[in-house]
Order: sequence, then structure tokens, then C-alpha cells
Amino acid sequence: MAWMTYISHWFEQDDWYEGLQRVNMSQVRQVGLLAAGCQPWNRDVCAASGDRFAYCATLAIYVYQLDHHYNEFKLHAIMSEHKKTITALSWCPHNPDLFASGSADNLVIIWNVAEQKVIAKLDNTKGTPASLSWCWNAGDAVAFASHRGPLFIWTISGPDSGVTVHKDAHSFLSDICMFRWHTQKKGKVAFGHIDGSLSIFQPGNKSQKHVLRPDSLEGTDEEDPVSALEWDPLSTDYLLVANLHHGIRLVDSESLCCITTFSFPSAAASVQCLAWVPSAPGMFITGDSQVGVLRIWNVSRTTPVDNFKLKKTGFHCLHVLNSPPRKKFSNQSPTKNHYTSSTSEAVPPPTLTQNQAFSLPPGHAVCCFLDGGVGLYDMGAKKWDFLRDLGHVETIFDCKFKPDNPNLLATASFDGTIKVWDINTLTAVYTSPGNEGVIYSLSWAPGDLNCIAGATSRNGAFIWDIKKGKMIQRFNEHGKNGIFCIAWSHKDSKRIATCSGDGYCIIRTIDGKILHKYRHPAAVFGCDWSQNNKDMIATGCEDKNVRVYYVATSSDQPLKVFSGHTEKVFHVRWSPLREGTLCSGSDDGSVRIWDYTQDACINILSGHTAPVRGLMWNTEIPYLLISGSWDYTIKVWDTREGICLDTVCDHGADVYGLTCHPRRPFTMASCSRDSTVRLWSLTPLITPLQINILADRSWEEIIGNTDSAIEQGAPPLLCGKVSRDIKQEIEKLSGNLRMKKLRWFSECLSPPGGSDNLWNLVAVIKGQDDSLLPQNYCKGIMHLKHLIKFRTSEAQELTTVKMSKFGGGIGVPTKEERLKEAAQIHLRLGQIQRYCELMVELGEWDKALSVAPSVSVKYWKKLMQRRADQLIQEDKDDVIPYCIAIGDVKKLVHFFMSRGQLKEALLVAQAACEGNMQTFHVSTAKGPSFSDDIYKEDFNELLQEACRELAEWYFQDGRAVLAACCHLAVDNIELAMAYLIRGNELELAVCVGTVLGEPAAPATHYALELLARKCMMIPAWDLAADLLLMTPDSELQLVKLCAFYPGCTEERNDLHEKNTSVVQIGLWTPFTPFLTC
Repeated sequence: MAWMTYISHWFEQDDWYEGLQRVNMSQVRQVGLLAAGCQPWNRDVCAASGDRFAYCATLAIYVYQLDHHYNEFKLHAIMSEHKKTITALSWCPHNPDLFASGSADNLVIIWNVAEQKVIAKLDNTKGTPASLSWCWNAGDAVAFASHRGPLFIWTISGPDSGVTVHKDAHSFLSDICMFRWHTQKKGKVAFGHIDGSLSIFQPGNKSQKHVLRPDSLEGTDEEDPVSALEWDPLSTDYLLVANLHHGIRLVDSESLCCITTFSFPSAAASVQCLAWVPSAPGMFITGDSQVGVLRIWNVSRTTPVDNFKLKKTGFHCLHVLNSPPRKKFSNQSPTKNHYTSSTSEAVPPPTLTQNQAFSLPPGHAVCCFLDGGVGLYDMGAKKWDFLRDLGHVETIFDCKFKPDNPNLLATASFDGTIKVWDINTLTAVYTSPGNEGVIYSLSWAPGDLNCIAGATSRNGAFIWDIKKGKMIQRFNEHGKNGIFCIAWSHKDSKRIATCSGDGYCIIRTIDGKILHKYRHPAAVFGCDWSQNNKDMIATGCEDKNVRVYYVATSSDQPLKVFSGHTEKVFHVRWSPLREGTLCSGSDDGSVRIWDYTQDACINILSGHTAPVRGLMWNTEIPYLLISGSWDYTIKVWDTREGICLDTVCDHGADVYGLTCHPRRPFTMASCSRDSTVRLWSLTPLITPLQINILADRSWEEIIGNTDSAIEQGAPPLLCGKVSRDIKQEIEKLSGNLRMKKLRWFSECLSPPGGSDNLWNLVAVIKGQDDSLLPQNYCKGIMHLKHLIKFRTSEAQELTTVKMSKFGGGIGVPTKEERLKEAAQIHLRLGQIQRYCELMVELGEWDKALSVAPSVSVKYWKKLMQRRADQLIQEDKDDVIPYCIAIGDVKKLVHFFMSRGQLKEALLVAQAACEGNMQTFHVSTAKGPSFSDDIYKEDFNELLQEACRELAEWYFQDGRAVLAACCHLAVDNIELAMAYLIRGNELELAVCVGTVLGEPAAPATHYALELLARKCMMIPAWDLAADLLLMTPDSELQLVKLCAFYPGCTEERNDLHEKNTSVVQIGLWTPFTPFLTC
């Protein structure tokens, strides 16, 4: 079977011991990552080498690598070792696996990208390495300099290892912006300074310090920083210099004169960065500082060749890849396409203006923007190959899910913005206007009000309406004191609480009316409204105490004061399930659990080695608490016994915020000083509970009350609102309740990233009416019977068509004129085929194709195929209409697949299967053309091939559920189940397989066996036996289970006898798939 082919290499059927080892896995698993953006403070924070590029966030370096199979850049590694802001990054020119980085804690690190590890460290660099670069004349030496120098050279290995000072590069009169080694002239180096001047040093030559300031600055004290500096790769003396306000100059470092000054279209434009284009000699690109305009230049002219506005925000840095991505598609013939002359396409017609007379350079530019955005731009094709937009560039202090939408997550950052993310696509959908300074905390308005309250370090608090895109209210009662926490009441949308460094917790209405000012003896860091009593609020204070206030009275005194922490208390959180229970996190590294009714601390959770910041109660399991700390870890606690169930160490810095949504209670988001947001699945913590749902056990073993659930030793039970709602809805229904039960619990327990999509496809396969599909169904992977219909509807909604123009080189050669004249003669003589061939050689394909049918339809088709082959070689989108016109679906599908455009390949293949692509039939004298059935069979094979490629792409990207969706979309249930099992989505595989019925039965049985092995590791032997009893012919598996049971012989025999008797007397019915919806 197909599914067994995909997974049989994982387990030998009888090798139970190996299977047991493989299922022993971590409790909490990461299921999503919102990567940080590129920091906008330091200049040399972007670098590239070969098929990799890297950029620096505040504390981590993100390395992307080209996946040659799918022809796209993917996140390869996050390198985090620096404890303070990274200041510079430089790739080794001699070894593509090595790069160096410096940071504000006077540290330089050498990294190995391939092995993802540190290979050398230099502590105490005697100043911040503000600029850093590998020495081009030595393979194992890195140079770095602080703001005023000197230039240090660190030889990493060998007999001369150690740090030396450059004999000339010191005692500068102006701060260093950057420096660049010459790539050809040994030891030659240039420095750019804040005052706009250059310093140039070359062994054997006189040192030149602070020369070549812009003419307009000479004799003044005005500063104009050198924003970019690059040696001309074709010259030993020419240097391209950009000053922030006085533009770009090409200077001669020997004669110390300016060769060319380049002019901008607008006096307001200023250059932030520049880079030479290695693939186009004499061409370079620049990025503007105010707006994201990319300009392409040639040294032979003083104005830009072309300008592209890529973003609204300005550039920060640029780097051009030396070896741009190569497309893997190739025609069958490896020989050069002899149908294209050297004059075709590259030569513009004589009517081109001067501005159009340069062809755009082939190349890919790594673009980093001031808002943190990072992208890879294909200059020749004028499109993004990769864009990671709107990432936070600094510490993320808080994160919260929208109360009425578990797919929207808001984050608040040190960078002065709040961003709202769609966690299914991991993209930003809203960002707050302007910059509010440091934002410490945020709180969503309850319900569907679409507003977020934010708290800042110096600018008070505000309310942001995300739909209107503006601030609609501000609060300044704390003055310029920092507001550390803001909390919108869960039960009363008119009340907002803030707590501040001024020692007050203020309760106000949203229109600004103050209801209470609770005074504390020191700064107040945290506050939280009770979810069970709308008038109760708790605070955490610098005086080490927790206080509880009752806002329904006029008293400003606390009802309770809890003491016990030995350092300041930061955040406090009320339990959503246990009334009167709250927790607090402190700088003493502990988390304390308080019982308001007993007026006592009922437990102390110790294990963190640094201050605790993040706190989160689970909304379904009453004893489950999560904490995040400055020790970089997240800990999961069983508060009944005070034990740590799991520790997560993936964050690269302090963990601040933790949150989950009640409708998806086992998906947690965390945020950190490493500028990332990470999504986690907590479902492995409740595996016995999941097995009870799969085994269709009684409600008493799935849902319980809080009192019974918090008893020590009790198995996990769901006690929250979402589980009770599911139970109530199921009890209202009649018919096949188990299928609904499996789907609803699966949607509740599964993390985002495809589970909803998967269940929609299951419903389509089971025959559900299309009108019942959700509105967002068309945004995911659709069943192929819907794909063409939805995409056609989408196309009809588009009202504009974008046209593109193409240009080329300069002038028209004499040869071209002669060929044109000859072609006109052939045309007048009626020699149409010869005319067409000359037009092809001239690159005027449209003229050739327009008259080719008058030769013959067969010749026209061959000409169309030649044009398509040429466009594929040139990797141009123009090939699409040619392939469609001649019905060459296979070529077009493979073209899309070669570029990594797998969804487009799938769309074309499905359109062909539905008969929308007309295959061109050419009858011959020998007999008829192929039948439509043969073509349809070929199209179906193409469709399956495209689906397999797309599924594997999702799977390699860590999204096994979406990979399964791809196969369900073409009714391939076996492979869909195989991908769920390969991706370790065993519980989901059993749920889906149970609903799909007989076609999925073998894979469902296999998933049940693997789950049984998982239960044996918990250990939960009874649950393992129950799962095995759901499979046919389970007697042998039960014997193996008993053999591995760790108890004595008598206990082992009792387990075997019990399970055997259950089968014999018919108390358990083996798994029977559902045949109807």
C-alpha cells in the first residue's frame, strides 16, 4: 500500500522496543515561529555568501539558505549567543560556512553555519566592535574597530594567533561609521567617518586620514555621515561613497579626487545604503533612507537607470548575492537554443529613450528596511523572491490573543509598536501607527470591540482601534512614569486598570473617568482582573507583596495582602477555573500559589534561576500553570504537587509574555527579548485524556469538575468552558455522535496550521453540502472539485490588468537593419517561412507568430514550442500563454514546479483535467492523433505529481497537516494518512481515519498501534491495551504489551487475562470505520 511505503521504514512491525524508544519525546513542542525583523540601529547587520544570506535582530542572527529542490530561501538557523545588541556581521570570503559577529558587550564570535555552533570567541575587545570585517588577505583573521578606533586585527588560529593593532589606523578625529578592505589589493582599507570624510591606508603608501569630505562641507563643522562605502570590484583605486545628505560619489583613492558625482531625481532623496552588482560590471544599486526606493545605477551616467518603490519605509542596508538562485528547470536538450540570435530580446528598438536604454541587471538584492522587513528582490524580474515583512526588531514584552478570535495574536514591543498577527499564516495583518516609545503591555477589549489598550514607558496609555487604524483615546494620569501593565476588564468593557512606577494602580473608565487610585508603597508592576469576580483585581508590587482590591467599594485599602516573596513581585494571574486562587512571579525566581479564601500561600514553585516574568494558567486543566523567566526558559508546572512537568529552552533570551486562547487551550504563544514569538502545542501533556476521547470512553473520564481534577494523582480532566460547550452540543444531537465528537475535540486540541483545513476536506469527501463550508475555506487548500470554480470567481473580481514593458541595450546594429530589410523582401515574395525565421532571429516573435499559420498549423505550433522553450530558458512568465495556446500542459506544469510555484502547477494540472486546456491535435497522413482519454490520463498523472510535490514541500517545512490536506484534495486518503503518521500527528490521524472510514482503515490501525506504544512510555498500560483492542486481530499485540509490562509475573498475567476476556466475551468491539457521514 502507498501509505505503508512512506512509513514502513520507520518501524519494523515486530520491533516493539525500537518503537518504544522513538515515541519517547518532549512534552511541549514548538509548532510556529514569528521570526524577528532586522535591527535598524547598526549598519553592517546584513551579509550574504553563495546560497545563504543572514541578518541581525537585536540578539540573534537569522540565516536563510536556498533550498535548491524548491528554489526558495528557508530559515536555516537562528544563532543566538550574544547577550547584548549585535553591532556588526561579516561573512568569511574564503569559507562560506564561517561568519563573524560583534556585540555591545565587547564580544566577537566566529560561527560555523553548517554545524550551527560557535567555534571561537574573543571577550573584552577593549571597546564595542561597532564595525567588523574579515581580512581579505588572511583566511583566519577578523578586523574590528570601536567608534574612534583603533583597528584591531584578531588572528583566530595559527602561530600568530591573538589580537594586534593596525599600525596606522588609530587616533581618528571623527567616529568610524564603517570600514572596507580592498578585495584585490592586499592590506588596503578605507574608513568612512561621521563627519563625512574618508581615511585610506595602504601598506607602503602614506596614510590618508580624514580626506575627501564632500565639497559643500569643507571648512565647516557640519557632519554628514558616510552611510555606505564599497570598493569598485573592477578597480584597485576607485571607491564608491555615499553620504547621508550629500549623495553618491565615485572617488579615486590614489589621486584623492572625485571622479563622478551622481544626481538624484529629488533633492529630498538621501542614500542609506549601496552595493555593487557582481553580475553587471559598472552597475550598482542604492536604497533611500526615507522611502523604500531601490535605484539602479551605471557608472557611465550620473542619473539612475531605474527606480522601484518597494516599501513605504526606508532602507536600512543592502547586499547583492554573488551567485543568485539558479532555476533547476532545463529543457531536454542541453545544447544552446540556436533559434535565438545575439541580437534578439536584449537589443531595444531605436525608439527607446535614454532612460530605457539600459537592461536591468540580473541579480538578487537582500533588502533590509527600517521597519524590520527583510526580503530578497529579483531585480531582473522586478519581483520579490522572498519577503519577511513587519517583524519586531526589539524585545517583545507582551502577547495576547483576541478574545473572539483564536487566530489573531497581538504583540507589544520595545520598538514602539503593537502588531497583530494571523497565526495560521504567521504574517502581520495590522501594525499600530507611529512610534509610542517602549510598549510594556497590551490588553484587548473584551468581545468583538476590535480595540487594544497599550501601556508605554513615558507616554502614558492609549487605546488603538485596529479597524480605524488610529488612536482613539489616551490616558496620562501617571505622568511621565512608566506604565508596566494595562488590563481591560474581562467582564466590564468600560473599565481599564493601569499600574505604574509612581506606586499607583488606577482604575478608570474608557472615557477617562478615574474610579480608584490604589496607592502602593513602591512601584506596581502587574495587575490582573479576576475572571470569576468582575470587581476583584490583584496587583504585584516592588515591596515583595501581592494585594487584592475590591473595586465595588469606595475603599482604597486592599482586602488582602499576601507576603512571602523575597524580591519584588512582577506579574500576578488569577486562575480562570479555581475561584479565589492566584499566582505571582517574582525576581526571587519563584512562583507562589495563593488561596484567597484561606488567606495563605498553598504552594511554592521553585526551579527558575532568574526573575520570573511570564505567567499563564491553562483554561481547561485547573492545576496546569506555565511560567517564563529571564533564565531563557519556559516551565510547565503541576501546581498540585509543585513539580515541573517540562522545561523548554528554545528562546535565546528572557521570556516575558505567555498566553493561550480559551477556544484553543492547548496552543500557547510566548514572546521574548530575542524578538521572536513562538507557538507551542501543550497536547502531549494530556495524552491520556486524548486517548480517552479516541477510545470513546465515558464523559466522566474526559470532562470533570475542578474539585476532582485538582486532587493529587487524578488523571487530567477538562474543566473549562470550551469542553463543556462541546459536550452540550453533542448531547443535543442524534445519529453518529462520535464523528462530531472527534472533530470538535480535534479542532480544540490541535494547534493552528491546517487542522481546520483538514477537517473541511474530510467533510467534502464525506459528501457535506458545499453551502455549509466556512467562508475562509477558499483561503486554504481546496478540494480540486472546487479549485477551478473558486479561482475563476476570484479572477472575475479583479478589475485591473497590469501591463509590463520590456527594454534592452543601446542602439541598433547594422546587421539588424540588413536582416529587417531582407525579411521584408521575403514577405513580399510570399516566402512566409523564411520571413518568420528572420523575425525570430531579430527577436520579433510576435510578428513571426502572427503570420506562421499561413505556412501551416503544424509549423505555427512548432514555432510556438520554440518560443516557449526560449522563454523557459530565460525563466520568464511570458511562457505561460504559449504553453497554454499549444496545449503543452506538461511543460507548463514542470516549469511552475521548477520555480517552486507548486500551487500554480496544481491549478494548471487541475484545469487540464477538467478540460479547460485544449490539447492541440495535429492529424497526420499516417493516422489520427491521440485520443482525449490518453491526454486525460497524462493530465491526471501530472496532477498527482504536482500534489506530491506540494505535499512534500509542506512536510519539509514542518507542516504535516497541510501536507495531508494536499492529498485529501485529490481524494488520496492513503497518502494523506501517511503524512499525518509521518508527521507524528497520531491522534489527529486516528480521528480523521475513524471519520473517513474503510479507505483509511489500515493506516488508522497502524496509528492506533503507534499510539499504544506512546501510552506504554507514559506509562499508561490500560490505555495502551484499549487502543490495541480497537484494532482487528489484536491478540498478538496484546501479548507483546503484556511482555513489556514492568510488573511482576502475576500482574502481567492479570493484565493479559483481563484484556483477553474483554475480547472473548464481547465487551469491546474492535474499531469499525464509519461508512456514512
